Amino acid sequence: MSASEARKWQQTVSDYTKTNQHATQPKQVKVHVNHRWVTPGEKFLYVVFGLLVTIAFAYVIHFSANLDAMNRDMQQLESEIASQQTKNENLTYQVKELSNPDRILRIAKENGLKIQNTEVKQTAEIVE
Repeated sequence: MSASEARKWQQTVSDYTKTNQHATQPKQVKVHVNHRWVTPGEKFLYVVFGLLVTIAFAYVIHFSANLDAMNRDMQQLESEIASQQTKNENLTYQVKELSNPDRILRIAKENGLKIQNTEVKQTAEIVE
């Protein structure tokens, strides 16, 4: 083989390999990667944390409402107790006033009873 034939053969082989390389290589596809700021795992954690915070707020509000209702009921009962104590004190005063011996003697005379030289004495007080 001469030098010129060798060059021709070398060129044809190199041309053949170049065309084969382009044919056998797959086309390069550009892959577009979405860069996400928040991953799905982080989204799940955020949702769970948000639910826990919401439940905690709801519990605090529920507890506060129950406490407020209980305080209102307690104040109402205290006012009822105070008014009942006032009524009891008034009734106690009326009992003392109505059991006065002079009053009893006056009513007895008005109704025609005769008292014969007796002394009206007050009995011992009733202690409750």
